[in-house]
Amino acid sequence: MKILKSFLKEEIRNILLCFAGYGLCALVLMLYGALDEALLYGGTLYLVLIVLVFAVRFAKYVRKYSKLREYLKNVECGQNSVYEPGTLSERELCEKVEKLCADCSRFMTELENVRQDYNDYYTVWVHQIKTPIAAMKMMLEREDTKENREIAGELFRIERYVEMALGYIRLECESNDLVIREYDVDDMIRQAVRKFAPLFVERRLRLDYEPVGLRISTDEKWFVFVIEQLLSNAIKYTKQGSIGIKLAGKTDGEDRRILEISDTGIGIAAEDLPRIFEKGYTGFNGRADKKATGLGLYLCRRVCDMLSIAITARSEEGKGSSFCLDLGQRVLKMD
Repeated sequence: MKILKSFLKEEIRNILLCFAGYGLCALVLMLYGALDEALLYGGTLYLVLIVLVFAVRFAKYVRKYSKLREYLKNVECGQNSVYEPGTLSERELCEKVEKLCADCSRFMTELENVRQDYNDYYTVWVHQIKTPIAAMKMMLEREDTKENREIAGELFRIERYVEMALGYIRLECESNDLVIREYDVDDMIRQAVRKFAPLFVERRLRLDYEPVGLRISTDEKWFVFVIEQLLSNAIKYTKQGSIGIKLAGKTDGEDRRILEISDTGIGIAAEDLPRIFEKGYTGFNGRADKKATGLGLYLCRRVCDMLSIAITARSEEGKGSSFCLDLGQRVLKMD
């Protein structure tokens, strides 16, 4: 129907000319006193001829349209396609299309090469920076002083930022080296908690951890990354009180479980809550803390999407925040 409408729109002038010619002939015959039967038979033959001519033209129009679509599709994909332009304007248009597609393909290739160069550079930088960080940690461990503990705390934060940068680079790559297997959730939580143990001691925060007793199919490295980011945020914005990790409950049957990581920190403003998982969004708390990047929760959401885990948040300003991970039934391919 779309092709027919387009054809009629393009041929409307020719159709009107044909009917105008028919009307003119009929008028001349009537003026010369031609019989009505001769006019009727001649008109009928004329209309049949017009219909046949336009039917043939429509068939050619459809074939040309199909070939042109195939040609444009092949050019867009960078494949060779045989198409013979019927007019000079069509030939020039096809040449322009081929040139634009070639320029676009070259530009995309150059852009991909630049992106890959940046990824390679920052990946190498992240791995290289880990060596002096490890060396400084060993130097600080030689003597247990208040000053060394403070420096070790700052060094830990640097290490967290480096790991966040590496996670961001890996997420931007086409291959995220996922290894999907069945893991114990408590083991993965303990890995993250052990890493942040010094900060719990330094800030005198209490950890309320209730073992969840679950096994899920996931990627261990990326799941631990999410837990670490949520713990890092909880510690960062909790001056006193506690941080809790527990199984919040089950809904819709036995297979849905909600892992909740909560804190008694400063909370999140109601107007900021819907946007906390957006890239680069820091909200009121982030603007107060000039060091905030707005990437931590964004990376959490990206990783959770990759692992088919639903992440949600609720908060009350001045009373704390809770982040929930839905560890229910998910479709993941196991290695």
